Amino acid sequence: MLTIAVDAMGGDIGVEATLPACAEFLKNYKDVKIILVGDEKKIENHSAYHNFISKPDTNIEVIHTDEMISMDDSIEISLRKKRKSSMRLAIEQVKSHHANICISSGNTGALMAVSHYLLKTISGIDRPAIATFLPNQKKSSTAVLDLGANADCSAYNLLQFAYMADIMVRAVSNINSPTIGLLNIGEEFIKGNDVVKQAGQLLRESGLNFYGNVEGNDIFKGTTDIVVCDGFVGNIALKAAEGVAKMISTSIKESFSKNILTKISALCSYNILKQIRSSFDHRRYNGAILLGLNGLVIKSHGSADKTAFFHALEYAYRASKYNMIEQMQNRFNIANSI
Repeated sequence: MLTIAVDAMGGDIGVEATLPACAEFLKNYKDVKIILVGDEKKIENHSAYHNFISKPDTNIEVIHTDEMISMDDSIEISLRKKRKSSMRLAIEQVKSHHANICISSGNTGALMAVSHYLLKTISGIDRPAIATFLPNQKKSSTAVLDLGANADCSAYNLLQFAYMADIMVRAVSNINSPTIGLLNIGEEFIKGNDVVKQAGQLLRESGLNFYGNVEGNDIFKGTTDIVVCDGFVGNIALKAAEGVAKMISTSIKESFSKNILTKISALCSYNILKQIRSSFDHRRYNGAILLGLNGLVIKSHGSADKTAFFHALEYAYRASKYNMIEQMQNRFNIANSI
């Protein structure tokens, strides 16, 4: 049975999002146990707990702590002062092998720092990276990393990100030789800063299926299976895409709500509009994996609601089904021996 440790208190919404999502998830996935880490009183007072999670046949365990890491806490406070936080105790479940994977909507910097401290990186990997799948026009998805863990990267860091993403996509998407693009301001090799130019040269010599430089719009075109960049650029690209998606969704809703004729048009186009709304709903793609650690950790969006957190749980479930850690250990052990 697969076990997922959940930081029940993390994020902007906390138990109001995590508990209903967990209850819904356990209804659909019978081969999963969930360890809820958080304030036992708040958990047991929630309607989702009483309605479903507390039933005797439900695969649930509650680990109590009344300490949590806020979205404003510094990395130093998260690491040194809050050693009984719900986030840290959830990660410790992975370290002690009581859980296959951990998921939290909490402070991104704290999650990366605590995960790195407790789980360490796989031998040969300098820095972990945040990776996720984003939708594209080909009705599939593009793996993008780094999304915020490393604001400053060397060319060699970017090469390592590509190796890690190659393993992830081979496992999760069942693609034998995923194509890799390096995010740049143009397709030509002569463009970009020194780090990106050097990374391009390393990737061309790597033996990976390197496509070449790609631009921001190529992420959503599906030009390559993987797009590699540093965390500064990646996080901006992700947040910009989320903003555009929300703007389009809001504009469509407002346009069809103007008068009686537009409302009738909306009713006639209901199925199409529903499909478009679903395609642009960023909640469906919630969940990013912290690649490179000796354990699986999923970062859920800080503002995740019930729907978004449910999709993050599904992502955690899929990620746990593959031996990504072992595959990365083997890949980098071989690289280190050469």
